Amino acid sequence: MKETLYRLLIELTNGRLTSLLLKRFARSPISKIIVPSFARLYHLNLDEMEKKLEEFPTLHDLFVRKLKAGAREIHPDAATVTSPVDAVLEDSGKINDTCELFVKGKRYAVAEMLGDQSAIKKYINGTYLILYLSPSHYHRIHSPVTGVVEKRWTLGKKSFPVNKWGLQYGKSPLAKNYRMITEIKTQFGFVAVVKVGAMFVNSIEVSHLGESVKKGEEMAYFSFGSTVVLLFEKDIFQPESALEPPVELKVGEKIGYFSC
Repeated sequence: MKETLYRLLIELTNGRLTSLLLKRFARSPISKIIVPSFARLYHLNLDEMEKKLEEFPTLHDLFVRKLKAGAREIHPDAATVTSPVDAVLEDSGKINDTCELFVKGKRYAVAEMLGDQSAIKKYINGTYLILYLSPSHYHRIHSPVTGVVEKRWTLGKKSFPVNKWGLQYGKSPLAKNYRMITEIKTQFGFVAVVKVGAMFVNSIEVSHLGESVKKGEEMAYFSFGSTVVLLFEKDIFQPESALEPPVELKVGEKIGYFSC
């Protein structure tokens, strides 16, 4: 009953018109009025922002804010994997023999998430991490690894909530939401960075189109809170044992290391 009600409410409010209105408001000059109250409500760290609060012309500009140089330290060890976002690590675990992962009691097929049968074999018995960004988080996405960009692709249309309630009661949002995927070939193996759109706003803007990427380099940004799923090829990654979900992370923090 709870799951049915949740889905009904989301379907009623997650239409094209409501999404369009929210986008227009967030990008309009009038949204500047609520920038100070938004910053107070979500306890934004004003000291680390590249601009002063009064310099943001719209709410959208605040969402996609940049940070001062040096605000995030990237773990330097070549064998470590770092958090691509400021986020909550909601879940992590092993991808099973049929290339599925279980999150909040729900089954997700990696084939559906990636939409590419040729890509899934390498992730069988691999590892996944799910990182959730709330509206309070810094919204820019940085590469967790150094390597060559093998492929970029986009899937899905509408988006539903990807917070803990969305993961528990929603209809497979990680595999059905609008999402942009970057597959990176490192010297240790393959890593897929799945950027998942959030409710109402699908906007994921790519800021890196190069053929290679360095750990800590900016890749893209979300217009609103959302989720990043990291998929690792079998036997190449070992998560940091001290990180027990849910736990807050920042860009550049060590989340594990390559094990081969």
